[in-house]
Amino acid sequence: MRSTGDGVAAGEPSRAGSASPAGRAPAPTTSGEENLGYRGPTACAAAGITYRQLDYWARTGLVEPGIRSAHGSGTQRLYSFRDVVVLKIVKRLLDTGVSLQSIRAAVQHLRSHGRTDLARLTLMSDGATVYECASPDDVVDLLQAGQGVFGIAVGVVWRDVQGALSQLHAERVDTGETVTAHHPADELARRRRDRAV
Repeated sequence: MRSTGDGVAAGEPSRAGSASPAGRAPAPTTSGEENLGYRGPTACAAAGITYRQLDYWARTGLVEPGIRSAHGSGTQRLYSFRDVVVLKIVKRLLDTGVSLQSIRAAVQHLRSHGRTDLARLTLMSDGATVYECASPDDVVDLLQAGQGVFGIAVGVVWRDVQGALSQLHAERVDTGETVTAHHPADELARRRRDRAV
């Protein structure tokens, strides 16, 4: 079990590392997400946050857009898929009462992981410290400490974000072209119209 940074209780060493419990599900696929960017409103919808939160987190450096920052009036931030996953994790940590200082340390730690490693992480928190668990034994150790803990399986968040973003618009990073989401209901409506003609 490894702490993600500054939220460590007094007397404990600060440690950082990677991995997650054995027997985990395979990492979610990327399905071309590295070529897409998401504007603020789309990132908010997928992460379950308000635009005010998104703006504040970007201005304070908590979660900055990985593709394009806003520079002056009229420009829009562009977030990567990975950024949206981190936004959703931050929201979950805030909702459970984890301090902003501990969340900042956790975000820095998450940013140090490669794409595949990130999808396989399990984060645990006792409300004060955010830990990355490297094995099921680490989870048991946290539970035996007698404190209440909660966990975030980053792979599950990853898949949630994939599902949400598949229903929203994106922007191609290389061309700036808007990619419209494919809605199965739209396809069904098109087929019905085609049959009626």
